[in-house]
Amino acid sequence: MVEHLLDFMLGPLRGLGRFYFEHQLIFNTLIVAVAFANIIRHRKKPQHNE
Repeated sequence: MVEHLLDFMLGPLRGLGRFYFEHQLIFNTLIVAVAFANIIRHRKKPQHNE
């Protein structure tokens, strides 16, 4: 029953969710890598104390 409700409410986005869950490890790794790169990049900027 829950599957039918989700199909009705999400419609075509349901396939996108399946794709994400099948490749979740890849997506989460990319998200963590981008966040880590942003932290490193912001840490290396020189701070001007004027």
